[in-house]
Amino acid sequence: MSLATWLLDVPLATVLVWVAWRALASRDILEAVVLFIVFGLLMALAWARLAAPDLALAEAAIGAGLTGVLLLDTVGHLQGGRRRRGEER
Repeated sequence: MSLATWLLDVPLATVLVWVAWRALASRDILEAVVLFIVFGLLMALAWARLAAPDLALAEAAIGAGLTGVLLLDTVGHLQGGRRRRGEER
């Protein structure tokens, strides 16, 4: 492996682990969802670096894209429900 490969792959792996840890340890659900989406995009980049473009596209489309949108919609419904319950009191 060349030096350029190491200079890209080692920070990518480090950031992947850090983002995964932050997403799991976050107490704010919106922050956790955004970090999950970032993790999916970084994972797609990692799959591309491993010469697996089919997995990279699937991760970006399904892992970060579709799942991220569904989770963001769920967070919106959860926060909207809290607001409605708070207004009723």
